[in-house]
Amino acid sequence: MTTRNFTSLDQLILNIDTGLRTVLGRPKTTERPNPAADIEEAELSETERDLAGRLMRINHAGEVAAQGLYQGQALTAKLPKVREKMERAAEEENDHLDWCETRLQELGSHTSYLNPAWYLGSVAIGALAGAAGDKWSLGFVAETEHQVVRHIDEHLAQISENDHKTSAILEQMKEDEGHHATTALHAGGAGLPEPVKKLMALSSKVMTRTAYWI
Repeated sequence: MTTRNFTSLDQLILNIDTGLRTVLGRPKTTERPNPAADIEEAELSETERDLAGRLMRINHAGEVAAQGLYQGQALTAKLPKVREKMERAAEEENDHLDWCETRLQELGSHTSYLNPAWYLGSVAIGALAGAAGDKWSLGFVAETEHQVVRHIDEHLAQISENDHKTSAILEQMKEDEGHHATTALHAGGAGLPEPVKKLMALSSKVMTRTAYWI
């Protein structure tokens, strides 16, 4: 069996396809089932459903941004091993996209109207991180995932204790994000300077607060 070597044009087309699937269509998922698929829907008040919908919209937007981040880093990562890790992590993030969108539909809510902006902005950031060097690129992934885990913990504390479907999805996402962070560090990721971490947290806050409403 021969392995095809993709040209730069091939890679560009593949990334455009991934972006369109992420923002407008159905991304390619892994073999994993939705963790909330077999959980019975609880009776939630209108306020509880509205809050859960807004929080899941934030999580979905975050996964769109993560997909862009991984795609951008894969474009500029210098080591094949690092590029492969980025691609596998992106596949698992697609599961999160699918689960979040399914839950949003169940809650009668919608994805963020600004998803294209979140995606394109993250591709640019990811590409810059990758160009800075693989250890910084991986360190950026680790810090991003650590911040996502903290956001998920906040959301788990806010949703209704009866909303077991949303909780099951968030718990699995939290586990995956923690694993991605650990994998990135073990692969050689470097700790980021504190000012960079604070800037990342600030940009994340802008996105989450905007996605809560739009």
